[in-house]
Amino acid sequence: MIKYFSILFIVVLLTACNQSVDIEYPETDQDNFLAQTTPLSDVSKQTMEGVYEVLNGNDYFGDQVVLKWSGDLLSVFTNKDVGFMVMEGGSLDSIIYFKGYWRYEVNTETGLMDFNITSLEGGRNILSGDTSNLQITIRGLFGNDSNSPNQEFVIKYLRPFSEKVKQQDFYILAHRGGGRNSDYLPASENSIEMISLAERLGANGIEIDVKLTSDDVPILYHDPDINLRLTQKSVIWGNIEDFTFAQLRTFVKLIHGEKIPSLEEALTFVLENTQLKFVWLDLKSDKNEIPAVIEIQEKILKKAHSSNRDLQIVLGIPAEEKASSLMQYPSYEEIPSLCELTTDYVRQLNSLYWAPRWTLGTQIASVETMHSEGRNAFVWTLDEPVFVETFIRDGAFDGILTNYPALVAYYHYTRQ
Repeated sequence: MIKYFSILFIVVLLTACNQSVDIEYPETDQDNFLAQTTPLSDVSKQTMEGVYEVLNGNDYFGDQVVLKWSGDLLSVFTNKDVGFMVMEGGSLDSIIYFKGYWRYEVNTETGLMDFNITSLEGGRNILSGDTSNLQITIRGLFGNDSNSPNQEFVIKYLRPFSEKVKQQDFYILAHRGGGRNSDYLPASENSIEMISLAERLGANGIEIDVKLTSDDVPILYHDPDINLRLTQKSVIWGNIEDFTFAQLRTFVKLIHGEKIPSLEEALTFVLENTQLKFVWLDLKSDKNEIPAVIEIQEKILKKAHSSNRDLQIVLGIPAEEKASSLMQYPSYEEIPSLCELTTDYVRQLNSLYWAPRWTLGTQIASVETMHSEGRNAFVWTLDEPVFVETFIRDGAFDGILTNYPALVAYYHYTRQ
């Protein structure tokens, strides 16, 4: 069962003042009811995925939502305040039951969810995988915080995902492994625990930040120093790259108590415990981390290939000095990479991906040129709803890097 805990953590505001924020993630299915149910088949899950109209609960969740399965968890995405739900479900006596929680990512509001699909309102079709004349109505209740759900929630199936959505490989890339500390998620950014949340938040890929310890171990960490934005109070402070991996593991804990992961640990977790398809390694070291990172990249990609796993891992090149370092590496043109610089650099490095900043616009002509050369294009870091919608509707990018994968998922899966 999913367990959510009351989490107290420190967020460093732009004013540099520390402020405690108490977020309570409600514990779902406290009576363990779902243990009596039968898990849904993959066919049943695919049958109920799609776009739904909100009949009751519009004030909280907008007029339309997306239902998308991630393993054994059902995610629901809305366009209101970057809202999403995470649900567990199962069938019992031809009724499908769901229990979980909802959350706004732009603030601290959250609450319990409890809904079901009766046999006559679509349950029978879902359980049999019958998509002919598919009609589904989902009814239930939602609440605030840990209070018992007491507000009506009703949604009605509108349509499946469009053929464009089904046929296009579009990457929803979660920033810093799934989200930032400032978004009050129940795991620290750039942690394995955060990576484990990414798919249920709507992502099918992640971006993670790579540093290099003093003994040359690539690790996941964003800032140059050990600080209270990212870590709990520690006995060691200063430049994180001045310490060995053993020292960091012994003395430093991330905001939510996790250990700083090595890059190899994180990529192994992605390979063995998720269905994520893409990992963008954002090189953040003040040193030349490329040889050590490539060694791990090649090791995990080899394992992925041997297990027929659809996984891409690319070196992100954010600056000219990183490009120069990569070009000093033997056969650098064969290293899977993503370049944030000009298209000329993309060609010099033979990067598979070009990734410009979103403020430069949709750049349709340049993106189409990349496509004509057999390359893909991503845009970063895009969080504003109006621009997310515009880039998906009018642009030609193959993916979006975002702090709000649930928001990008909503606009992607609702497009015609």
